[in-house]
Amino acid sequence: MKKYLAELVGTFVLTLLGCGAAVSLGCAESNTAAVVGTAIAFGLSVVAMAYTIGGISGCHINPAITLGCLISKRISAKDACGYWISQFIGGILAGALLVYMYGAESGLGANGIAGCGNDVCKAIIIEAVLTALFVLVVLGSTDAKKGAGNFAGLAIGLSLILIHLVGIHFTGTSVNPARSLGPALFACGDALANVWVFIVGPFVGAVIAACCWKIVGEE
Repeated sequence: MKKYLAELVGTFVLTLLGCGAAVSLGCAESNTAAVVGTAIAFGLSVVAMAYTIGGISGCHINPAITLGCLISKRISAKDACGYWISQFIGGILAGALLVYMYGAESGLGANGIAGCGNDVCKAIIIEAVLTALFVLVVLGSTDAKKGAGNFAGLAIGLSLILIHLVGIHFTGTSVNPARSLGPALFACGDALANVWVFIVGPFVGAVIAACCWKIVGEE
């Protein structure tokens, strides 16, 4: 039960601080400093949680990572379901606090597809590719034999910063269904209508990453 609670708290922190930074800084394509600041906020949130709850739950705090670990047989189906429930609850609780803090009109740092010209397929492909890269880093850096050991959390956080620097222009960068669903439920409108893109894309990416790691990483 403790690991499920840890996943809830970790996802809550990631969503609150990452999306909160996006709103506070006024993250938009035209505001380069805000884009960089938002990317760093998401990355540092992961680093902080990795060294806080990593020893309890492994610090997935992302349903896509949990799927990648499930396919890679690093977690049981029962625990994966528990993680998913906890992660989505954490994201929703963070969304509720964000709307209380900033108001729904702020956008709550929700993801969107306007940067892709409202092209759903383009958005899904971008999210799938970025998530695949992210989950691949997670699987590689946390591998029991080939991983980065105590530096895994840092490697994962830094990679998330890089991914946000690329993806914010197009989708606001999700690569995490729980992070997307929480704010979208309260932002409503297009954010909620298109939230399925940020569930499908990351899950597809997780499958790709797990398959790639089986080929290049496993003996």
